[in-house]
Amino acid sequence: MPLLPSLLLNIAHALDHLFLLIFATAVGAIALDFGIARWEDLMPYTAGAFLMFGLCSIPAGRLGDLRGRRWMMLLFFHGMGLSAIAVALTQNAWQIGLALTVLGAFSAIYHPVGIPMLLQRSTRPGRTIGINGLAGNLGIALAAVSTGFLVKYFGWRAAFVVPGLISIAAGLLFARVAPPETAAPARKAGSAVHLPRGLAIRTFVVMVASATTGSLLFNFTTNGNAQMMTERLDGLVNDPAALGMLLAGLYGVASLAQLVVGQLVDRVAVKPLFMAILALQILFFALAAQSSGWAWYALAIACMVMVFGAIPFNDVMVARYIDDSLRSRVSGTRIAISFGISSLAVAVLGPAVKAAGFTQLWLVMSGIAVVSLAIVAWLPGEKVLKAAMAR
Repeated sequence: MPLLPSLLLNIAHALDHLFLLIFATAVGAIALDFGIARWEDLMPYTAGAFLMFGLCSIPAGRLGDLRGRRWMMLLFFHGMGLSAIAVALTQNAWQIGLALTVLGAFSAIYHPVGIPMLLQRSTRPGRTIGINGLAGNLGIALAAVSTGFLVKYFGWRAAFVVPGLISIAAGLLFARVAPPETAAPARKAGSAVHLPRGLAIRTFVVMVASATTGSLLFNFTTNGNAQMMTERLDGLVNDPAALGMLLAGLYGVASLAQLVVGQLVDRVAVKPLFMAILALQILFFALAAQSSGWAWYALAIACMVMVFGAIPFNDVMVARYIDDSLRSRVSGTRIAISFGISSLAVAVLGPAVKAAGFTQLWLVMSGIAVVSLAIVAWLPGEKVLKAAMAR
């Protein structure tokens, strides 16, 4: 794919994650504006966005394979931009919950459509996924810093409007530079990637289950880190813009993990590398739960390095073991199940922290990482998968 359309597809990944985390970063200011005493009571209203992010991945993936990926990406850019502006116009909790749910539906398009579009002609899928993952996580970092800045100087509504306009502008440019599709992926000749039925089912189950536990950790951390940082750095840093910069720094450093992992998976076996990262998740979450101040910040960076470092594995497995004509549908199904379940993390985050505190939440996340490790241990070895495909 030409350079500029590829760049826009990576920017789209950054925008996708940015939009989904503006609310979590600005929730304190939004609660104050709506007259809600505690941010925890407003947090469940964003659950619809993450639920739709999961559920709508199935129709998005199906349409991407059967009708074409280019026009679906145009729908993504413009739909995200307009729905973000709609969020900025809301006046109460139920309105913002509805608008965020619509935004979540459009956000579902990217992963099952944009990533397979990038991988169509890639000769080094690990590297491609690593760069794309870096872009997505830089979007998370940008959400922290841009939202903190815009909330401080222009109000929380500007934090949605500005990236909304950027998304629409990116969509107009994508329409001009993205090459037209001669045929939908499902109608093109496949790449003859086939696994025996038993191994295919086992691999898919591991992909879905590990993606679900990974998404739980991703949602708990990215939606809770802003408030966790406010609590653990209280007395050290209190300015919203400064906290936003620290949060952006945390995500910026952690984002490099996907680039490193993307390079590694083109060279080493997937399973042992994945398991090593999960083992470190267990350790770092347990340590961070008991820390505060700058020690917590350092451990939080280590935790996010491992959370982000685990993300590329499922996309790499799809790229290696799923034919391109089916990738959007397989990715959509995996995302629908994993994010549909993990959207519960967003719904219970506020009430859980209100009832038990962040320390218990981070210990729970260490336990989730234990479950992830057990799941990935069931993944067939790379030699077994390659031998099965060669038959």
